[in-house]
Amino acid sequence: MSEYSVREELKPSGLDGISDAQITDHWGLYVGYVNQSNALHKELAEMRAAGKTSSLAYADRRRRFGFEYNGMVLHEYYFAQLKPGSSIDQAPGFKAAVTEQFGSAEVWHEDLVSAAKSRSVGWAIAYYDGTTGQINNHFVQLHEDGNVGGFVPLVIVDVFEHAYMVDWKALGRADYLAAVHKNMNWGVVEARFQAARSGQIFKRF
Repeated sequence: MSEYSVREELKPSGLDGISDAQITDHWGLYVGYVNQSNALHKELAEMRAAGKTSSLAYADRRRRFGFEYNGMVLHEYYFAQLKPGSSIDQAPGFKAAVTEQFGSAEVWHEDLVSAAKSRSVGWAIAYYDGTTGQINNHFVQLHEDGNVGGFVPLVIVDVFEHAYMVDWKALGRADYLAAVHKNMNWGVVEARFQAARSGQIFKRF
């Protein structure tokens, strides 16, 4: 496997209400997840080759594997969907789907925000269920606890404190969530939705 690389093209800037300093601070953590994913992939391969798959060390690295990998992947989804000046009208298919299911796009968004305000650290994610065609809002603790197998992430909101501490301090999650919504790149959300609805795998980059 070739190594993962930091996807500089996904790094947002010039956002409305989210400072470049906040993004830069947060981006450094994403870089760490990329590096750790590569290191763990290599270490696990070496341990398998050495016949150490029954060791406690291998089990520990295996548990860490999901945390670091999901940390990398979810941050790539998250950063790619941040862009100022977009409107949900640029996601007509997605908007129609959540309106049909929730009654309005506003009600869907309120439900996502409610998930994002869970008293924990992790992610609020709007998933697409390819089997039923439904969109579900979920809270994912840490990076890996709560991801639904086979569901496709459409809207991803990081609610670790590191996502907003520079701009809003520890108690500023509500203000941060409003800023994320204001900077949502709805064109990307629509592309994810259309790919999921067509049974395709959306590429993060």
